[in-house]
Amino acid sequence: MNHQTKINAWRVIWSMVRFRPWLWTINLVAMLIHMSAFQLPGLAMRYYFDLLTGSAPAGYGLWTLVAFLFAGEVFRLLGVLGLIRTNVPFFVHCLALLRRNMLRHILKRPGATALPDSPGEATSRFRGDAFEIPLYALWLNDLIGLMVFAVIALVVMYRINAQITLIAIIPFIFVGVVANAACTKVEHYRRESRRATGIVTGFIGEMFGAVQAIKVAVAEMQVIARFRELNEARRKVALRDRLFNEVLHSIFRNAVNVGTGIILIVAGRAMRQGTFTVGDFSLFIYYLSFISELAAFSGLLQARYRQIGVSIERMGRLMEGAPADALIDLAPIRLNEKHSAGEGNLTVAASLDTLSVENLTYHFPGTTRGIRDINLEIKRGSFTVITGRNGAGKTTLLRVLLGLLPKDAGEIRWNGEPITDAGAFFVPPQAAYTAQIPRLFSDTLRNNILMGLPADDQAVFEAICAAVLEEDFHTLEEGLDTQVGPKGVKLSGGQLQRTAAARMFVRSAQLLVFDDLSSALDVETEQRLWERLFAQRDTTCLVVSHRQAALRQADQIIVLKDGRVAAQGSLAELLETCAYVRQIWYGETEDGQTPAVSAANV
Repeated sequence: MNHQTKINAWRVIWSMVRFRPWLWTINLVAMLIHMSAFQLPGLAMRYYFDLLTGSAPAGYGLWTLVAFLFAGEVFRLLGVLGLIRTNVPFFVHCLALLRRNMLRHILKRPGATALPDSPGEATSRFRGDAFEIPLYALWLNDLIGLMVFAVIALVVMYRINAQITLIAIIPFIFVGVVANAACTKVEHYRRESRRATGIVTGFIGEMFGAVQAIKVAVAEMQVIARFRELNEARRKVALRDRLFNEVLHSIFRNAVNVGTGIILIVAGRAMRQGTFTVGDFSLFIYYLSFISELAAFSGLLQARYRQIGVSIERMGRLMEGAPADALIDLAPIRLNEKHSAGEGNLTVAASLDTLSVENLTYHFPGTTRGIRDINLEIKRGSFTVITGRNGAGKTTLLRVLLGLLPKDAGEIRWNGEPITDAGAFFVPPQAAYTAQIPRLFSDTLRNNILMGLPADDQAVFEAICAAVLEEDFHTLEEGLDTQVGPKGVKLSGGQLQRTAAARMFVRSAQLLVFDDLSSALDVETEQRLWERLFAQRDTTCLVVSHRQAALRQADQIIVLKDGRVAAQGSLAELLETCAYVRQIWYGETEDGQTPAVSAANV
């Protein structure tokens, strides 16, 4: 769903009902029982006042009133029990479905494509916007219950006195007109309120993520001033939204007072004529409170329906590029079942023999930058290095190959079989990938390596050793339970990269893809990492690097220039034929840094 695609709000709400129909239906029946139970106290009150004034029909007495009240309470409790057993399960299941569908399509986005809005905005859509829809589906049952009660009440009132009944409902007709006229304003204020909240939330996230930059620039006071400015704008918009809704609610709920006044004015003559009793008057007032509730609730739902339209539009923008019905995909939700991160519909392919790429092409939208007509073949157990100057297309090639960016043309084959969905295929156990700047979470070292994988500590230690992290590990005070801080801030650059490598190794993938993994490693550590990797595993590697340790290990080296393959071969071959490889091989300094490269042609 892109931001131009709109899906009708009723379709989304009805899909929630279809997702858990029995829970919704039982909830509706419970609500009908609950609301019907309130008829009996009203009738009991009518007979009570008629008994006091001597207007009650013969045969009715104190025990009749007790029976009415007892039956009403029993029915009410049965309804409450049904609501308790269905409200929360229906709401939680539907909320989980909406969040699952949004997250699913966010994770399908191309790897180099940012979200259309800030992380704070995205969070508000998972929280506030998704919350509205299942709640509205449950509110429909409240509305139906009130409507059934109101129909019964109006029939009873009409049979008692038609004229008074018709006059008494005039204020509620007015309420319906006001509610309809206010819908556009409600929608506008809710849209602005949600947008302002997302801006503030996003700024908080960015502020916490840029603490060092703020301190270096001595900009604390300016940042705080900007935060106050954004929060003040949000406060004003939220206040308008809340105030407008409260004014509407006040109009809705005061309709009962107007209706009571009308009854008092017109009922006097009927009482003098003996056609309208004190009990009838008390019953009318009792019913009007529920009819007023119906009018207020109907107006509320009408306003919230417009607000839900805004929420659905915002959620659709977050799922940019997904099919129109992606938000309401009725997929299974397993809230009460335990399952590991390794479960799911992952493709398990035959053991890798060869991975081939033919004419692989991708251009960034609106530019000529990217890769063109890339051809390569990777054999099982081999070590392939991709190198080239900055901007040559090395990282882009890896991302297109792995499906993190959508290819424009070309074909990828695994053992000769074409891969139709590279993004879904190149995951463990087929492939594992470590980006140039890997991401860690504010969690323990163990959880950052496993990321939900059901592996034991022995497997984690083996992965740590393979990543040459064991010496650093022994210096950590709490071992695997050490908190690494937000984005791994408590680790050095090299430790962070090797932790990401351990995360890759613990998954035992057939193809390991590294994007300049060794950029933060010293030469000796990098050499040990490659030696351990090939000493212990039947490993196939595809590596972006310009370092000697990687080039020395390589079975084939691919040199990229301007998004194309400029040279390809073994190290010995390229040292004779490729100026760029000669330059990085003979020009690399002892500390592993490459000096500036001239513009000499490859």
